[in-house]
Amino acid sequence: MLAAAVVAVACQGGGGGAAGGAGNSPGSPVAITPSGDKVRPDSPITVQATNGKIKNVTVTGGKGGLGGAVSPDGRTWRSHWTLAPGTRYEVSATVTGQDGKEATRRTSFSTLTPGQTFQAKVQAPFDGEKVGVGMPIVLNFDRPVFNQTEVEKALELKASKTKEGAWRWVSRQELVYRPRRYWSPGEQVNLSAHLSGVRAAKDTYGLRDLTLRFTVGDSVISTVNTKTHTMAVKRNGKTTRKVPISAGRATKQAYTTTNGIHLTMSREHKVVADSATVGIPKGDPDYYKLDLFYAVRISNSGEYVHSAPWSVGDQGERNVSHGCVNASPKNAKWFYDQVQRGDVVVITGTDRELEWNNGWGFWQMPWEEWKKGSGAPPTSIPTQPATG
Repeated sequence: MLAAAVVAVACQGGGGGAAGGAGNSPGSPVAITPSGDKVRPDSPITVQATNGKIKNVTVTGGKGGLGGAVSPDGRTWRSHWTLAPGTRYEVSATVTGQDGKEATRRTSFSTLTPGQTFQAKVQAPFDGEKVGVGMPIVLNFDRPVFNQTEVEKALELKASKTKEGAWRWVSRQELVYRPRRYWSPGEQVNLSAHLSGVRAAKDTYGLRDLTLRFTVGDSVISTVNTKTHTMAVKRNGKTTRKVPISAGRATKQAYTTTNGIHLTMSREHKVVADSATVGIPKGDPDYYKLDLFYAVRISNSGEYVHSAPWSVGDQGERNVSHGCVNASPKNAKWFYDQVQRGDVVVITGTDRELEWNNGWGFWQMPWEEWKKGSGAPPTSIPTQPATG
């Protein structure tokens, strides 16, 4: 089915002069490329006025919203985004000559059907979600991306307030965006990923576009001090509650709570923390298996803020957990009810630093380093279960 027309400049009337046929015959006032069959989808549509200025350009076929722009001198029109694979296009262009007469030319071409296609999926946030001020945008690709720059060029991001931000490749199949500073409360963010027709690797092209919209909620920033055994929660800059906590006992690195800027990744009413899944089998003196309630995940190395009725006597006094942040059932439920995904949890006082690619630890990387993210991608840390 043909898509809606894409118009470069204001359309007025039908245009006189010669019409029909390919626009690239000798002496033609209009040159249109590409032409023919099996055109690469990443080939732009270009219209050139050889004697005069472009009045309008109409493209039908493929995805809607192809878009295009006329050069300042009015002589060249070029499409903004890549073309849909395996699709027939028709292009109509009208120019106004120096003598004031109009000429219209039409042409058609077909894009190739690629040997392989790729698709992107948004891992976070959810479409329409209200998120915290630290929320990253995480895209996953179902095939390795080697033409990373071309994929990034296809990502059109708009926010309701001016923000400086950058994408970074975590791996060949994972791409993450974060602003330089936290999002502003109430901000609206839209992503249009024009991936259909983008060449990600040899003979591999994007299959379809995707869109994402989300809203930034209140600024909820919690600071956990493992030395004073407290967690102070601020909403929009005002402290709403100071909670006694117990952090990792730090008798070994695995039992040390990670230091740095964490983000809330999920809320789970119940999580089973089984040490056998992290290399401490049943029968070992350190073995544990605990049901964690009101659990808010803050990393991929098993750390949660959760209810711990067994350590209430230690909360506010000493660190006794396996790495999680323990709170009383009442305080844990209150925190669970307060937070949204992407809220900030800053942990201080330990000697085990949160890795930037552990969960959503992206704020751990300095901004100047983050911006270099189109280089060789590092390896992601796999998701691990709760530590208790």
